[in-house]
Amino acid sequence: MTAPSTPVSPGSPDRIVEIAIGYMGAKQLFAAARTGIFRALVDGERDVAELAAATGVSERMARILADAMNGLGLLERREGRYRLTPDAAAHLTGEGELDLHPFLSFLNEISYGHWLQFDTTVDTTKPGDLAMDEERWKSFMAGVMRYNALHAAMLARTFDFGPYRSLLDLGGLSPAFAIGALQANPELSARFVFDPASTEAIAEALAAAGLTERGQIDPAPTDSANPGGDHDLVMVNHVIHRFTAEQNRVILANARAAARAGATLLLLDFLLDDDERQRPIDALHAGEYLVIDGTVVYPESEVTEWLTAAGWRQREVLALPGSPRVIVAEAV
Repeated sequence: MTAPSTPVSPGSPDRIVEIAIGYMGAKQLFAAARTGIFRALVDGERDVAELAAATGVSERMARILADAMNGLGLLERREGRYRLTPDAAAHLTGEGELDLHPFLSFLNEISYGHWLQFDTTVDTTKPGDLAMDEERWKSFMAGVMRYNALHAAMLARTFDFGPYRSLLDLGGLSPAFAIGALQANPELSARFVFDPASTEAIAEALAAAGLTERGQIDPAPTDSANPGGDHDLVMVNHVIHRFTAEQNRVILANARAAARAGATLLLLDFLLDDDERQRPIDALHAGEYLVIDGTVVYPESEVTEWLTAAGWRQREVLALPGSPRVIVAEAV
C-alpha cells in the first residue's frame, strides 16, 4: 500500500471531552443557582468579593462558579466583574419571565442520583430505584411541573392559537399549556379531560389565572377517556411517553373522535427521529425517562403511524427551544 502524500490529521478531541465533562458543568450550574450567584447579579455587575459577600460562599468558590458560568455562556465577564446574560436573566434570577430553579433542584436532587444508577439500567433495561419520600416527591413534582411550564411557554410563543375557539386538553400533566392558549386567545374556551387526581390543581391554576369561567374540567383516566365533542383544537401533551403503544393508539383514536373534521392536534413529547443527526435533547431524555421510571421516548415514525391509524394527518413538526417537539396534525 502506498503511504499518503500528506499526513492525515486525527479528529479533534474537543467534542468528546466536552461531552465527557458535561456533568461538571451541570453540577456547577446547580450550585450557582442554589447559592444565589445569578440572583446576586440582578441589580448589576459584581466582582468576586462582592459575589462571595452576597452569597455566603468563599471567594475561591465564588470565582470557580462565576468563571464556570462565564465559560458556559451564562455570565459575561469584563475586567473581573460579572453580569448576567439575557438567558440567565430570564430564567435563573427568579425575576425573569420563567424561573427554572425548581427544575434545576429536581435535576440536582432527584435526577442526578438516578443517573448514578445508569450503568445498571443499561445492563438490565430497567429503571433505577426512586427511593422517594415525601420531601423528594415535592422536589420531583415541583421540578417536573416547572419544566412543563417552560414547554408551555415555548409552545405559546411558537404556535398561533388565534384561529381556534374550542380546545380539548386530553390527559396532560400540566394545565399550563391550555392556560397559555387561553391567555393568547380571549375567544378560546378549554375543556380539561385529565386524570381525576389533577382536578383540584387544574381548578386552582385556572382561578389563579382568572380563567375559571373559560375552563371546564371533566376528570377521567387518560387511557380510557372518551371525551367526545366537536373541538377544533386538541392537545395531547406529555401523554404518550407514559403509556404503551396499544394504549396510545386508543388515546389518539379517542382524541380524533372528539374533534371536528379539519381540527388541529398538538402532540407534544420527546421523540426519537430518523434524521442524519438526532436532536440531542430527545435522545438524552430517552435515557432520563428510562432510568427515572421506565417510561418511553417513542420514535416519531411510530407515533406518525398511530396518528394515521386514528384519523390524523401529520402537517409539521415544531422544535421548541429547550423543550420537546410538537407534532401538528389535522383531523381527516
